[in-house]
Amino acid sequence: MSSSARPRMTGIGRVLVIVYAIMALGATGRSFVQIVERFDEAPLAYTLSALSALVYIVATLALVFAGRRGWYVVAWVAIVFELVGVLIVGTLSFVMPELFAHPTVWSWFGSGYLFVPLVLPFLGLWWLATHRPVAQRTAAAPAAVAS
Repeated sequence: MSSSARPRMTGIGRVLVIVYAIMALGATGRSFVQIVERFDEAPLAYTLSALSALVYIVATLALVFAGRRGWYVVAWVAIVFELVGVLIVGTLSFVMPELFAHPTVWSWFGSGYLFVPLVLPFLGLWWLATHRPVAQRTAAAPAAVAS
């Protein structure tokens, strides 16, 4: 697909990518410091911080290139994984707080990040659902013309 056939990302899509990139940078920096300085104190929490960083990096890239079918699918997988992670880790941090004596990006549903980790995947999934790649939306049109 040529670059002119892909929709340009504007408005909320750009804001979404910027917020994902900020979360990727924040989670990466946090997890790096946690793992280097104190990994033995909370290996589960710090591994989850690193995992969230990886998810935010993948989601950011996938959203940037979501106009391509493969990246669009990767964006869905990454953001659904993010949502499930936030919900599971957030719930466990309340019901089993001993697992999260040291906070992660997703613990307490992202309260340390003003609940952005809880809201962000819902916005990401909404944006993906309303901004499908052009080839996917127009695939049925040529078949109708040919008949």
